[in-house]
Amino acid sequence: MEPRDNQAEASYTFGDRSSSDIVVRLRNEEGRDDWIYCHSKILTNKSQYFADRLSDKWPTCKILDSRYCVEVICQESDYDHHINLLRLLYLVSDSDDVHEDNLCHNVKSALGILCVAKELSCPQIVTACVNYLEAVPWEEGEEEEILRIVPRIGSEAEPVLARLQPVDQSAVTGIFVSAFRFATSSPPLPLGEIKSSAQEQIEYMITEDDDAPLLIVDEEIKLEVKECVKSLFVRFFQCLEETSFKPLESEDISKKGSFRMVLSDLSWAFQILTKMEVVREFVVTWVDTSEKLVKVVEKLETSVTETVEIRVKIIEVTSKVLEAIGYGTVILPTAKRLQMVKLWLPFVRNTKPLVEPVVTGDEEVESVVRYKIDGEIWQALESSFVSIILALPSADQAEILTEWLSKNGLYPDLTEAFEVWCYRSKVAKRRLGLTGGEEEENGIS
Repeated sequence: MEPRDNQAEASYTFGDRSSSDIVVRLRNEEGRDDWIYCHSKILTNKSQYFADRLSDKWPTCKILDSRYCVEVICQESDYDHHINLLRLLYLVSDSDDVHEDNLCHNVKSALGILCVAKELSCPQIVTACVNYLEAVPWEEGEEEEILRIVPRIGSEAEPVLARLQPVDQSAVTGIFVSAFRFATSSPPLPLGEIKSSAQEQIEYMITEDDDAPLLIVDEEIKLEVKECVKSLFVRFFQCLEETSFKPLESEDISKKGSFRMVLSDLSWAFQILTKMEVVREFVVTWVDTSEKLVKVVEKLETSVTETVEIRVKIIEVTSKVLEAIGYGTVILPTAKRLQMVKLWLPFVRNTKPLVEPVVTGDEEVESVVRYKIDGEIWQALESSFVSIILALPSADQAEILTEWLSKNGLYPDLTEAFEVWCYRSKVAKRRLGLTGGEEEENGIS
């Protein structure tokens, strides 16, 4: 039988036994054996593999029927992909553009056909699959499969991976700066979810986990971040001024919402500054404004839910600031540290009953609002207060502890500071050699 080369490609129909001059025999190890009726002109024009198998140079070309039956061994999982590939060979044309949307129906199918097309040397089908995969969206599982398969295909499949390639630092920096500006801009509430996403991704970009941080933080980035935080503080001071001149009434929901939002953004910004090791300006600014902030907030009506939530947000920021001071991340003069304890210890003590139930004997009194602070924040505040107090002069410690004991040891628990103060005070003369000095002055040798 002579190959029917004189027929136009358009007249060939896949699987048409009456006009076929070649059989592709698909087999697998499970015993499946299918005979696919094809046309040699189609196969040899579109596949180098079949062109070689059907050429006079193939070692078995002289064996009877070898030129009219090509056996292809494949895995069961690839069976349908082989059949689809053979069908697609009838759809692509040398002269016309290949319409990938008509050839591939989903990512899984395109990947399977791509592998078979590469194996059988079908460049047009490879190109069609690559173009399809490069253009369509991928689900997470599909993306992992693409990463497993596509690199094995070769350079012709590189466009598929374009969306996964790393970008240079200038692009990363541009994204980071834009995101940080937006995240600290206190946008309107309808944009809250977008802002939250921006904040999450900023943290992800600078966090080292299984991978190195995406962003290399340099002095230029630190400067930009600090400028954004300064702008955030400007809005914070505006809210504070408005509140100090005209205390927020219960109906001033929008103003209270803005105040809470700015405080939330400050709390988040502090975390970023901590990771970048540039928290000093933030801490100093918060310390300098603490006295006014406490006075303004103490005047607000505590029975109003929004007001209590403002107190909670303030405590969240203050907790971070006190921790930076207490553990020496930021070094401040003694007077500033003493001021922070005297201002914030009563504020925190007065706020805790407003947000958590108070147990009195066998009775539990409900808090003003059902608004909880993470228990770790209360613990962190307690530890920070103890650390700051123990670093103050002994006389200042005594004054703070006296006031605490007069409150019957209410929160925060300063027992550790009390015990350390007692020990230090008792052994102070001996440890500092003062006893010996006094004896010499009294003429005792």
